[in-house]
Amino acid sequence: MVYLHRILEVTMRGDTKSPLFIAQMKKELVQELLDKAFGENPQLFLIDLSVSETNHIRVVIDGDEGVTVEDCVTISRAVEHSLDRDAEDFSLEVLSAGVSEPLQLKRQFAKNLGRDLKVKTTEGKLEGTLSKANEEGITLQWKEREPKPTGKGKVTVQKEAVVPFKDIVEAKVMIKF
Repeated sequence: MVYLHRILEVTMRGDTKSPLFIAQMKKELVQELLDKAFGENPQLFLIDLSVSETNHIRVVIDGDEGVTVEDCVTISRAVEHSLDRDAEDFSLEVLSAGVSEPLQLKRQFAKNLGRDLKVKTTEGKLEGTLSKANEEGITLQWKEREPKPTGKGKVTVQKEAVVPFKDIVEAKVMIKF
């Protein structure tokens, strides 16, 4: 209902009513509905939201303790029941962030403490166990074989890297079987 009111209000002001503009208006409405739903379930959070010109709404969520099918259903209902299908048809897809997807939010790093990550930075690539995550960045730890300081052979040493979020290009959880 609010959505239709906004379109009418904008149209009366003489602004454009292009499909792209309408998709943006619908995205703003869906964002408001999601904000309300996440307020009621604060362990969940939004990773991505898109609304296509063909009215396909795609919502990707994650949670501090993971995401269940019931969480997806709850978020889906919060959006779907507030949109008027009679006024305009749409499709809605609510899914959890896949394990193979890159970590995008600081909150995702915190929930993956203790897991192995592959991180591309502005300086290169790192692989290690995520041992810390705070507002500034992350700390990775790994073991590496190095030549002994004296004599022949190698010794295993513990390495650590502190990586600021601003230097992270991409970070993915490494899946081990």
